[in-house]
Amino acid sequence: MRAAGPGRAGTGPAPGDGGRSAVLDPLLLDGLRTRLGAAAGTPDDAAVADALRASGRVLGSDALAELTRAARAELSGAGPLQPLLEEPGVTDVLVNGPDEVWVDRGDGLRRSDVRLAGAAEVRALAVRMAAVAGARLDDASPVVDARLPDGTRLHAAVEPIAPAGAVIALRVLRQAVLDLPALTARGAVPAAWGPLLAGLVAGRANLLVTGGTGTGKTTLLAALLGLVPPGERLLTVEEARELAPVHPHVVALAARRANVEGTGEVTLTDLVHGALRMRPDRIVLGECRGAEVRELLLALNTGHDGGMATVHANAAEHVPARLEALAALAGMPRAAVAAQAAAALDVVLHLRRRRGVRHLAQVAVVRLAAPGELEVRPVATWDGPGTGDPAPGPGWEDLLRRWGRC
Repeated sequence: MRAAGPGRAGTGPAPGDGGRSAVLDPLLLDGLRTRLGAAAGTPDDAAVADALRASGRVLGSDALAELTRAARAELSGAGPLQPLLEEPGVTDVLVNGPDEVWVDRGDGLRRSDVRLAGAAEVRALAVRMAAVAGARLDDASPVVDARLPDGTRLHAAVEPIAPAGAVIALRVLRQAVLDLPALTARGAVPAAWGPLLAGLVAGRANLLVTGGTGTGKTTLLAALLGLVPPGERLLTVEEARELAPVHPHVVALAARRANVEGTGEVTLTDLVHGALRMRPDRIVLGECRGAEVRELLLALNTGHDGGMATVHANAAEHVPARLEALAALAGMPRAAVAAQAAAALDVVLHLRRRRGVRHLAQVAVVRLAAPGELEVRPVATWDGPGTGDPAPGPGWEDLLRRWGRC
């Protein structure tokens, strides 16, 4: 697939193709930008379709629908990258240059056949997506970290930060809706651990779900929330909404970045602090990655049992160092982090991705090994589907006695 250029000045569907292969030429696209430029916000399908009708170039409902979709991708989406983002299972789309577009469909990065016209088009695409996300990307501000209207994470850099030309990284956010039986059937969770996970939720344990990028932390968290009794009120706090638990009473709060003038920001810290005043039965932080860890630990230490959160970590044993690094951003000393975390957290569930398969790899308990020394100690491990049964370790039976029969 190649973006339309001067030599491909299509104005609609090719003759005889039934309207199934629409190409936008530059003149038509410029006209659409002019017609839609005065509208506030991101144009929806109806507005784009009206602008296309006004152009006088579209005949037939099939052609109109196809061109509307293509125009939306160019005007407010990811342009020629949009079809990749819409593929089921795609997690990342990376652009290193006009002839280097890479896609991760859950089994590692693979080179795509999508090509852009040249380095100038890559830069123009990055700049436009940044503008759609309400951010600025130019020589004076050559790096952007933002979100597109559909929640896709955008990180891009242009010259002089990227001397070889603009680079783009897009992370697709998909709402996690699988339940625990589905994860067990997929081999992500061993059946032997199912009763314990159900007991942890029923017993209102405070849980930390950890793992690297793309290991399924949000998916497992959503599945656990689906086990919460229907009479409880869940408040979820996220940067962009990914959690979609099967539960009748969920209040979702999403952070907001500052606009191009640097105003209007609502942080995760603000939302966690405010959630305490919204009568939650359980507070859930979709991803703890900064100073909001202080508010989370304080919330879980003030009677809000049954809370859950996710944190990036390479192993369960590395969680103390990770929490200390995040809490340092909030000015918390090491000893205070250890004391607060040991009192607030009960169990860590750590996920890994092995040969493209995401799975729950460690169950660990949280405790103080010594004054000021936080320890997260695995009590059971599993190498994933096809590797045999999980291996229990010291402390596993104690964990089952406390939580497995709740």
